[in-house]
Amino acid sequence: MFELTNKVAVITGGGSGIGRAIASLFAKQGAHTVILDINPDASFATVESIRRNGGRAISVSCDVSRAAEVSKVFLGIDSELQRIDILVNNAGIAHVGNVAGTSEEEFDRIYSVNVKGVFLCSKAAIEIMLRQNKGVILNMASIVSWVGIPDRFAYTMSKGAVLTMTRSIAVDYMKNNIRCNCICPARVHTAFVEGYVAKNYPGREKEVLQELADYQPIGRMGTPEEVAALALYLCSDEASFVTGQAYPIDGGVLVT
Repeated sequence: MFELTNKVAVITGGGSGIGRAIASLFAKQGAHTVILDINPDASFATVESIRRNGGRAISVSCDVSRAAEVSKVFLGIDSELQRIDILVNNAGIAHVGNVAGTSEEEFDRIYSVNVKGVFLCSKAAIEIMLRQNKGVILNMASIVSWVGIPDRFAYTMSKGAVLTMTRSIAVDYMKNNIRCNCICPARVHTAFVEGYVAKNYPGREKEVLQELADYQPIGRMGTPEEVAALALYLCSDEASFVTGQAYPIDGGVLVT
């Protein structure tokens, strides 16, 4: 079950955190993984780790917010590997601030990566998937697509857009055998989160990390590997009857 043998899986933001965990698990299950990341050192490190464990992977530097760059990268993948079976739109950035505390530049940056990036990569992948008459797109949304949390105005906007894009893509391409779903995590403990806390709450890192853990009624943050396991199911043939859905993985946040 959950075998991805010989499938080509493109994972954006695959150089670290959740993206790296997804890429590693997909490779373990037999996929030929393509790691897209704006940080070439991070993506190469993921590739090296996958190869050491017997998997197949390549890394490509890509800024998902730039249309010409995305188009060139996906054309290159198609030329080299002849197909794309799975796209995981994982690349994203965070922001702290309410509507009054968000600048136009900050808003535009969040939009360009978290919303426009999903649009550009999905558009490029769908053109290839239509030729195959088959494919899977998995987007990384958030529980803020469902509920509001303080001081996350722009980030919440972006992840709400990811949720609605997911449903629109699912409806538009259902007859073409292209599925699209999204995952909505609560707090997940990654190096990104630690860096984000250090940047925005200097001197309070331990306290804030504990607050992030306590936010989940289950009493801790999730792990990238737990999110990756859900991603594997949704991108596998075992989930062939599932499309247009948003899956919370939230430690009980939405039920309390």
